[in-house]
Amino acid sequence: MSIRLPRGTQDILPEDAVVWQHIEKIAREVCQGYHFEEIRTPIFEHTEVFTRGVGDTTDIVQKEMYTFKDRGDRSLTLRPEGTASVVRSYVENKLYGEANALTKLFYTGPMFRYERPQAGRMRQFVQFGVEALGSANPHLDAEVLALLIEICNRLGLVNLKLVINSLGDKDSRDSHRQALIHHFEPSIEEFCSDCQSRLTKNPLRILDCKKDRDHPLMKTAPAILDFLNDESRHYFEQVKQTLDQLDIAYEVDATLVRGLDYYNHTAFELMSTAPGFGAITTLCGGGRYNGLVQEFGGPETPGIGFAFSIERFILAMKAEGVTLPERPKLDAYIVALGDEANQRGAVLLNELRKQGFRVDKDYMDKKMKAQFKAADRNGATCTIIIGEDELANEQAVIRHMGSGEQKTVAYEAIVTELGESIKGGLEA
Repeated sequence: MSIRLPRGTQDILPEDAVVWQHIEKIAREVCQGYHFEEIRTPIFEHTEVFTRGVGDTTDIVQKEMYTFKDRGDRSLTLRPEGTASVVRSYVENKLYGEANALTKLFYTGPMFRYERPQAGRMRQFVQFGVEALGSANPHLDAEVLALLIEICNRLGLVNLKLVINSLGDKDSRDSHRQALIHHFEPSIEEFCSDCQSRLTKNPLRILDCKKDRDHPLMKTAPAILDFLNDESRHYFEQVKQTLDQLDIAYEVDATLVRGLDYYNHTAFELMSTAPGFGAITTLCGGGRYNGLVQEFGGPETPGIGFAFSIERFILAMKAEGVTLPERPKLDAYIVALGDEANQRGAVLLNELRKQGFRVDKDYMDKKMKAQFKAADRNGATCTIIIGEDELANEQAVIRHMGSGEQKTVAYEAIVTELGESIKGGLEA
């Protein structure tokens, strides 16, 4: 029997891992500059965390979660997204304990959804996300979007379109909800079974249906922006004004709804406009969720956040021709001939690594020519050669692989000479 990867998963090999590390490093640095701090939550949670936090009318909860029973007959679920877990932790650990405090968090890690695998959409995928909890200030919405755009800019992504909408407060959404029911109800039998069940539970979700998106009633459905009360309209105007002041381009799309039930007020998606990126253009999504903390038993606490798939960011970077980082090269490769030289090489290897050099040596008992090939294959800038003569004279030969120049140096001068060789070649 052949043992293979489960469908919808992937191995991240060393040449690809450096790209992932690059994206994660940039995202972390930007978040830290915006005073966001890292939080890490479990890969699995009690199922109720997601049925309550994500919403039991969503496709995620109804169709896509990996749920199982443990030996104590408890229902557990591999996390399909990060926000619900972060909010659960926020409440459980009483991070709201300091009055009028704003908690700014970021996270990264694997998520799991059972859906049809395709480019950039896997059953196990990695998300990077942020959550800001404790403030209902519209300027914070703009800051979160500015953070997202800064990450993209630092990664070299420029072919982007930011789409925003307002889902309004509870009163605005209730008014819109009744209008949607009135709009769809006479012809609801023409829609899929999911939409039919959503009509009374959460009719806003009908607008996000992929099966019925071409139905004529979708194009004439009441827009949430027409039902915003004065407070919600003013809030949205402040968000847009701040984005304008930050010189962040955006489009307002009254049909934009998020796939999770906990959003209100600002909702947004970031899309790639790079030629050849693919039919599914969304890179990132997020929005404000002013009622989610209460769902987990915490105090009334507003929040806003976003998450993006690292896999999709990599596809966008490739589509835009962004130069991707390569596997790091070696500073030096030690070529040792004989047992005593290998022993000396092992000690030197340790000394150089302590000095911050990236170095390696042969452990396969290869001949000298094969060791040089290994050095070249690993992109070593220099080789450090230790043979019988070098041992007898307490010396080593440093050869610059690019120029072929080499120099014999005293053993105690290897660290200094190697540094000089890496900078600009060797001088006889």
